[in-house]
Amino acid sequence: MSSRAPLDHVVAGSGPGLVLIHGTGADATSNWGGLIDLLRDRYTVVAPNLPGAGATATDPAPLDLDDLADRVVATARAAGLDRFHLAGHSIGAVVATAVAARHPGAVTSLALHAGWLRTTPREAFMFDLWARLLRTDPGLLARELILAAMGPGLLGALDEEQFAEMAAGFTAMLDDRVLGQIELDSRVDLREAAGRVTAPTLVVASADDRIVPTHHQRELAAAVEGAEYVELPGGHGLPFEDPALLFTLLADYVDRRQALEPAR
Repeated sequence: MSSRAPLDHVVAGSGPGLVLIHGTGADATSNWGGLIDLLRDRYTVVAPNLPGAGATATDPAPLDLDDLADRVVATARAAGLDRFHLAGHSIGAVVATAVAARHPGAVTSLALHAGWLRTTPREAFMFDLWARLLRTDPGLLARELILAAMGPGLLGALDEEQFAEMAAGFTAMLDDRVLGQIELDSRVDLREAAGRVTAPTLVVASADDRIVPTHHQRELAAAVEGAEYVELPGGHGLPFEDPALLFTLLADYVDRRQALEPAR
């Protein structure tokens, strides 16, 4: 395993291990706070902050998926977990897939929301736009992310004041520290790694995802042997848009997989 230090992280609860990896521009609590609250009564939940989030320093070198996978496992071990269920959202789903491929003995089950197997030119073009907007004005990127990440149901229900409040909230999460995550987004290729995943896997897509459309999740599910595929209504930002819907599904899946584990 890499000698890289554990990531800054949130830890809560007790019981079997569960590790949660956040998406680009978010952090452990903004992405997963509701799920942590839902499961802390029966799991030891560890939620790392990727470089540029929380107190995890940015890396001067481009982020490396294998290195991040090692750091996630080091973080889990620092919290006392040798084996754990693993869930990720967006780039967190990509990192989680890399963890499961690189450290198969550590992962009890895998749940991936809004992940992707390989960045195509369309997504690379979009991520380059994100980086340009972030360097120009984080408020502009916040507006772009709201329109792209949220589903039509939520966007159609917001009034002007709610749009402004959401834009302010997103802007507060975005600064130059996120650029390394965006750069990683632009060059994902899990085609070889996905074939090495042995953990039971659930791949979750959002039907109205305009950032990473559902064909990417179908491709990811097809690349992981035996993976289950589920599609939910909503956009890419489902953890923010309808957390109850996504978190209930993930909690049920983890509980179902844990019930199959032999007593220790």
